[in-house]
Amino acid sequence: MDLHSVERGVRSLLTLWWLAYMLAGMLAARKNPKRRATRLRDPERTRERLLQAASREIYRSGFQSASLDTILASAGVTKGALYYHFKNKEALGYAVVEEIISPDVRGTWVRPLQNVKDPIDTLIGMVQGLSVRPEDVCGGCQLNNLAQEMSPLDAGFRKRLETIFDAWREATASVLRKGQILGSVRRNVEPTDAAGLLIAMVEGYGSLAKNAQNPKVIKAGIKNIVGWLRSLRRPGNRKRG
Repeated sequence: MDLHSVERGVRSLLTLWWLAYMLAGMLAARKNPKRRATRLRDPERTRERLLQAASREIYRSGFQSASLDTILASAGVTKGALYYHFKNKEALGYAVVEEIISPDVRGTWVRPLQNVKDPIDTLIGMVQGLSVRPEDVCGGCQLNNLAQEMSPLDAGFRKRLETIFDAWREATASVLRKGQILGSVRRNVEPTDAAGLLIAMVEGYGSLAKNAQNPKVIKAGIKNIVGWLRSLRRPGNRKRG
């Protein structure tokens, strides 16, 4: 047997082995579609890990001081994976605003106002539900933190954060209008102004508490905001407590 015959034989064996390997893989994928779906979802999970790690780092250090190396280490991914999903650090920051901060604010301040019977009771319950845990108070509100830091510097951040504040204000104003129609909110209350004042008080007391590094400040703020909300009730519709 000459050398060429041996090479042809080896190539034939390798081809048969490769075909058998591919066939076995196809059969395994058919038998276990979840495994194939998991492989397809890996990029989605990588992107989510990056977002969560970036959110934590931005909350701790601010956007400008946030370290990409810290984010990558926390997410357990490479720099190549980061730039596969996000063009640059700014794009990652925008995604944190749109996909983490915005849903969080909507879940806390917008969705609970849908289909409520008593707007004032609902708003009071939401304010009383504000976290007074030291770690949350000392870190401040992520929405307000970014607004204070980045709105003067970057139009992309400013517009995205403005959209969140607008949704919060409009949801609050809408429920106050409904309360006026139902007779539970005073007629002389201007809903949009009152909604803006509520946001200013929530974020203002949050900033004061963060600066003081003292949960007692936010606890006092909650008490004062609740008292103000009760004052919005129509006379004759006041509740005790």
